[in-house]
Amino acid sequence: MPLQRRLPKVGFTSRLKKFTAEIRLHELESLDASVIDLQVLIDNNIVPVFSKKVKLINSGSISKAVSLKGISVTAGALEVIQAAGGKVEA
Repeated sequence: MPLQRRLPKVGFTSRLKKFTAEIRLHELESLDASVIDLQVLIDNNIVPVFSKKVKLINSGSISKAVSLKGISVTAGALEVIQAAGGKVEA
C-alpha cells in the first residue's frame, strides 16, 4: 500500500488563531475607559493576555458612546457604534 494511504490525515490549524480574539458589542458595555484599546481589554480580562489582534463583531447592542483605538471592526458593528455616538480610530 502506498505511503500516503498508510499515514493518517492531518488537518490544517492556523498559527494566527491563538493570537487573534473576537469580542462582541455587549462586552464593551461594562468597560469604564474613555478610549478602548487592546491593553484595556487585556486588563479587564475580556481577551487573553497573548492576543495581538482583536476584532469587534456585531452581536448584542451598545447604548453608550465608545472610542475604539487599534481594534478592527465589522461593518455592522461600525454602524451601531456610530449610531450610539462613538468613533473608531485606526
